Amino acid sequence: MHDTTARTEHRLRRFVAERLETAGYRSRTPLTVTAWEVPDEPVPFAEALSQTYTPFEIGSPWGRPWSTVWFHLRGQVPAEWAQDLAADGAGAVRLELLVDLGFSGAGPGFQTEGAIWSSDGVLLKGLEPRNHYLPLDVAPGEWVDLYVEAAANPDVPNGQWIKPTPMGDKATAGTEEIYELRAADLALLDVDVWELNQDVDALQGLMLELPATSPRRAQILRALEDMLDAVDPDDLAGTAAVGRERLADVLAAPAHASAHRLHAVGHAHIDSAWLWPVRETVRKCARTFSNVLNLMDADPDVTFACSSAQQYAWMKEFYPELYARIAQRVREGRFIPVGGMWVESDTNMPGGEALARQFVAGTQFFIDEFGVEPKEVWLPDSFGYTAALPQIARASGKEFLLTQKISWNDTNSFPHHTFAWAGTDGTRIFTHFPPVDTYNSMINGAELAKAERQYAEKGRANSSLLPYGYGDGGGGPTREMLAAARRTADLEGSPKVTLSTPEAFFTQARAEYADPPTWTGEMYLEYHRGTYTSQHRTKAGNRRSEHLLREAELWATAATVRAGADYPADALQRIWRLVLLQQFHDILPGSSIAWVHREAERNYALIEAELEALIGTALGHLAGSGDDRIALNAGPFPRAGVPALGGAAVGGSVEPGGATIEPDGEGWVLRNAHLRVVVDPRGLVTSLRDLTADREVVPAGMAANLLQVHRDIPNEWDAWDIDAHYRHVVRDLDTAEEIVAEPAGDGATTARLVVRRRFGSSTITQRLELIDGSLEITTEVDWHERQKLLKLAFPIDVQAERATSEIQFGHIHRPTATNTSWDAARFETVAHRWVHVGEAGYGVAVANDQTYGHDIRADLDPAGRPITVVRQSLLRAPLFPDPDADQGEHVLRSSIRPGAGIAESVREGYRMNLHVRTVTGSGALVAPLVRTDNDAVVIEAVKLAEDGSGDVIVRLYESLGGRARAAVTADFPVISVTETDLLERPRNDGSGALTQADGGSATVALRPFQICTLRFAR
Repeated sequence: MHDTTARTEHRLRRFVAERLETAGYRSRTPLTVTAWEVPDEPVPFAEALSQTYTPFEIGSPWGRPWSTVWFHLRGQVPAEWAQDLAADGAGAVRLELLVDLGFSGAGPGFQTEGAIWSSDGVLLKGLEPRNHYLPLDVAPGEWVDLYVEAAANPDVPNGQWIKPTPMGDKATAGTEEIYELRAADLALLDVDVWELNQDVDALQGLMLELPATSPRRAQILRALEDMLDAVDPDDLAGTAAVGRERLADVLAAPAHASAHRLHAVGHAHIDSAWLWPVRETVRKCARTFSNVLNLMDADPDVTFACSSAQQYAWMKEFYPELYARIAQRVREGRFIPVGGMWVESDTNMPGGEALARQFVAGTQFFIDEFGVEPKEVWLPDSFGYTAALPQIARASGKEFLLTQKISWNDTNSFPHHTFAWAGTDGTRIFTHFPPVDTYNSMINGAELAKAERQYAEKGRANSSLLPYGYGDGGGGPTREMLAAARRTADLEGSPKVTLSTPEAFFTQARAEYADPPTWTGEMYLEYHRGTYTSQHRTKAGNRRSEHLLREAELWATAATVRAGADYPADALQRIWRLVLLQQFHDILPGSSIAWVHREAERNYALIEAELEALIGTALGHLAGSGDDRIALNAGPFPRAGVPALGGAAVGGSVEPGGATIEPDGEGWVLRNAHLRVVVDPRGLVTSLRDLTADREVVPAGMAANLLQVHRDIPNEWDAWDIDAHYRHVVRDLDTAEEIVAEPAGDGATTARLVVRRRFGSSTITQRLELIDGSLEITTEVDWHERQKLLKLAFPIDVQAERATSEIQFGHIHRPTATNTSWDAARFETVAHRWVHVGEAGYGVAVANDQTYGHDIRADLDPAGRPITVVRQSLLRAPLFPDPDADQGEHVLRSSIRPGAGIAESVREGYRMNLHVRTVTGSGALVAPLVRTDNDAVVIEAVKLAEDGSGDVIVRLYESLGGRARAAVTADFPVISVTETDLLERPRNDGSGALTQADGGSATVALRPFQICTLRFAR
């Protein structure tokens, strides 16, 4: 037989594009349109209904960027359609509303969207670029009366992800209307033509993935050729059924017994903010969820997995009728809460207690609202995964974890798709990484073939999860995706697709792969490394909020227990939820539009003010009235005579300095009992001598406190990425405009050396002071650079094989060398409050109060001797999506503490982030509510129980990476002590840390980095 493959495929492509895809609707008739433009922010339906609407012509422009226009659509179903609508079987049609708001080629969620409302205020369905219909049950001659809430969301990237755009902020986006209403019609969907289109799409997609020499490919091609011959392009409505008959046999051929099995789960990964503000996410959720419910009404097999308790809470608040319908589908097991977190948060930068609260808040919401407790972590899109996550997840009742983003690695391919992930404490969680490499599958042939081809566990297991539906900006599953799933359920040459649920998938996956391989430690994303630094103010606000919440809960608990004060549970819950929302993986990482980050900064300011007020009220109850000065320490370690988690009357400074500053030739010498620091005329630290150990920390011929500016132009994804080539161009800021000494006084507890610099359009002022055994550096920057990266370097005279970085509830070690491609790819890393480098017998800690990005590497000094360089990434200046990212004033604090081990590093991190407060009162001791007798066991949180019982919850962890026993003693009347999970439920699985409880004292035996939650019943 002559080979006509290429010609037939070409013929098929033309037929589909020119005929089949355009013939889905048999007849159309326009509706009458009137419109009302919302003056500012979106309004509820009831308010829109009461407005005056004016005539609006199809083809007219509408929609300033970020504005909303309500369209009122009215019309009568043509009486002449009665015969068509009465037909059943072959030739059947369905009545639908079609609306084209001016959709562009950009994907769903990245342009205009709409919501269709009934005239009595029921949200019927969303309108998306590839899903802009509404099925109607209206008889011929009857009237249609509907409203469309149209959102003029701009296409912010406009096809690129690096160029500055004004569209990320309503204030700069302009007032020109950016869309055109193209259609608002009643239409008759030709069912046979639509079904034929789905048949062809499934078969063509499969055919193109099969080998050219495959008999199955040829079989499909010839069946498609027969279909082309049978169908009359001029009478698709009359011949589509015949065309379907020609394809029936190839569609009926069953899959091979060994075919890969895909569990298809409806999904719509909706970023809680990104290229749109939070307020628009609320509407995206409503539009998407109404789409899903509409699909469920039509198809009883549809299931939909939706994470983020925050998004459900928004529906409950703003769309109660829609929320009631969601709740009904949840009860049926079809609308499925997954993940159990408040939002799909970043996991690199939230503190330990904050990451725990993501699970506490999210899981408890699902339990309270629906009686459902998700058993999986659902984080498809977060930018890497902390090694603390397995333990935190398991402690919140989770058994499984799903992610996707590691497929974006730019250097190394992750070796597993189904595996056990072990965290810092050894806890393991069954983890799946869908080989389809997307959480927005459309269930097409290319995706299905890719999932089967890439699946790494072949021969041992054979199942993977397929999250399908438009996502990121919302939209969710479509009827076309469901049609594809049904056609590939059992189709020769294709993997088997089953409409499923996360629970069904994980149950089967674990059963068929009971002993999977183990990945230990962090899952580092070799991409998006700039997210540790971008949008510094957002990160600073997060760090400050976390520590203020610790203080507020501690002192409010103490005030309740000691003085009978009311515990501000509602206020704390509301604040926690806002902090958790802003840890979403496009807010905290700094990868959102300007609108999002300015709003986050405003929120953090309000959070700080409210928490300071709560703290002030609680301390007023504790301190009483009087004029004595009382110092209060919310940190887990004593400081300057003030007990941990308590307070004491003080006479002098609570942070004694005792430092001197003296000129030394052209430079300066700072000295106290612990350190001698030499600062040269450039404002650089050329000597940092540990007087206790009699050891020099700065390598000979080098300088610390060195600010360095790099060109920072990544290949793509401006706010997200730092590419390795940034190191090729660097400028040392080694010229000081002025260096002056400031004596103690005017609020300063010790003398300081002030260094002023200028770079480009920016100014930098640093204040250097000695605080006990640390050199502390406050860096004030008025930053006006673009595409520059500002780092602060500390060359350290130790030969460190590894760097230790604080993460949630502990720390991890990373190599300083680049022996492997995995090491080389890890050139920018995340740390929380401190990093530590050292060699046998000696180490140095570098701490911070709001910095996350670091690079730490082995190097050589000018004489060729091995040293280690620690650099903090202070600021960036990406141009997209926020062209003004990081511009303006910032204040960052850093410290370097010589002679530090891990224990001293932990203390330094808390010291830098939790200041001793001074208030006036009666002068009585504010005794700590709870104490431990082992400094390795750190108390991370003290709060009242979530259930309102008044019990005191104490969360602690082993901080040094070793075994630790400790007595945890409460200083208040206690009925009993029990160990709980993170949700404060009794823990009886035998893996807990509590070994003995006697009255108000509990003995715990902790494994390395183990978290323990104790409930002290009052």
